[in-house]
Amino acid sequence: MSDDLIRLTATEAVARLARREVSPLELVEAAAARIAAVEPAVNALPTLCLDRARDHARRIMAGEGAERAGEPGWLGGLPVSIKDLTDVAGVRTTYGSPIFRDHVPDASHPVVRRIEALGGIVIGKSNTPEFGAGGSTFNEVFGRTRNPWNTSLTCGGSTGGGAVSLATGEAWLAQGTDHAGSLRRPGTYCSVVGIRPSPGRVTRGTVNNLFSPLSVQGPMARNIPDLALFLDTMAGWDPADPLTYDAPALPYVEAVRGIGTWRPRVAFTLDYGGALAVDREMRAICEAAIRRFAGLGCVVEEVSPDLGELAEALLVLRSQHFVVDREIQLREKRDLLKPDIVWNTERGLNATPSQLAWADRERARFYREMARIFGRYDVFVTPSAPTPAFDVMLRAPESIAGRKLDNYMGGSMLNATMTLAGSPAVAVPCGFDQHGRPVGLQVAAPPRREDVALRAAALFEQASGLDRLLPIDPRPGAVPPPEA
Repeated sequence: MSDDLIRLTATEAVARLARREVSPLELVEAAAARIAAVEPAVNALPTLCLDRARDHARRIMAGEGAERAGEPGWLGGLPVSIKDLTDVAGVRTTYGSPIFRDHVPDASHPVVRRIEALGGIVIGKSNTPEFGAGGSTFNEVFGRTRNPWNTSLTCGGSTGGGAVSLATGEAWLAQGTDHAGSLRRPGTYCSVVGIRPSPGRVTRGTVNNLFSPLSVQGPMARNIPDLALFLDTMAGWDPADPLTYDAPALPYVEAVRGIGTWRPRVAFTLDYGGALAVDREMRAICEAAIRRFAGLGCVVEEVSPDLGELAEALLVLRSQHFVVDREIQLREKRDLLKPDIVWNTERGLNATPSQLAWADRERARFYREMARIFGRYDVFVTPSAPTPAFDVMLRAPESIAGRKLDNYMGGSMLNATMTLAGSPAVAVPCGFDQHGRPVGLQVAAPPRREDVALRAAALFEQASGLDRLLPIDPRPGAVPPPEA
């Protein structure tokens, strides 16, 4: 019975909860059994709160906390995982840092309060790189999280634990964050879906960077309808976050359900006219997948926006983000911070006012270029990662398409471009490479048009059927050689 339950989609599970064919407590126990079975192989949910989850399930079953039943995003007692960057009251929350190894917050983050008020049950905290900085999920507190498709490989970062919890069936939905691909790269590497929403779509609540659009909160799931459901749970205005705004009049689940004969105009690029390195096999798989939109009746045209010096602009702007977040810790506890965080923060402290101004102008230039593209096309599609999942022991791929990386952010620009454009972007699986590693597309839409990105991704998913492969049991394997 528990194995049957973990194979339900989130949408199916919520429907069964509504019909009382299954109880929240049964789902919690099914998740607990699955976690016990697969967690030793993957290390996705290092902190569990199952007794807290059972108590929450019993309250829902007794009719408590159901005031919002029937609202968009109502989960009715569905277990979810929460990233270890995000506070859950009474549950150990380390941010992946030895500084906070024993930290237990008194209050939950606003997004967690929203999820729980809409019937989501937190079963555990998903692993993350230290303070979410990195494209591979490991830290000194909990160690490394492994990719279930091949446990010798990384699951990506920084919402790596969340992606693995979905792919293995430990949870039905996963909350995460995204700065330069942290919901999208793990989604791609684990063959699940994730969306970076527009800034302000989901509350970030307690962060110090409240006026920065770079980092956002968002959902991950096993398929697009489930992703739309969880975005409905999260979306909406929050007085704790000045960038937030009201949830859409039409719920995302309805937008995805209503594709009908709609066929988007699709612009795509594989590597921005050669400006970005992308492995040859990734290019071939993604191009063939993108061309499937044409077979579905869509207009598909190749367009390569001018990246200019956007990669350097990202590093300048991102480093200022680190100054706000980590300057005090750098001064007081430098020896407890990993080198990547020290590098980012010191880079920001050494930036000049002219460099900051230039980076903002470069970001604005690129935004205007993308706005022109979105004036002609509904969505903009790229590969969601430049290389497949790499060795779990590495912090980043050593090279992409034979090009050595200058820094650990060197493989993030396919995702970071949409971050800097303010665009919602969905990672959706599109196939596997010759070594069985998942490959995915990134489907972006104009700012605040999550509905368009989700609908286009759903159209592709319906044609590919790759979501039906999940969940999987963890699989051992070897590390494939890098592409020359």
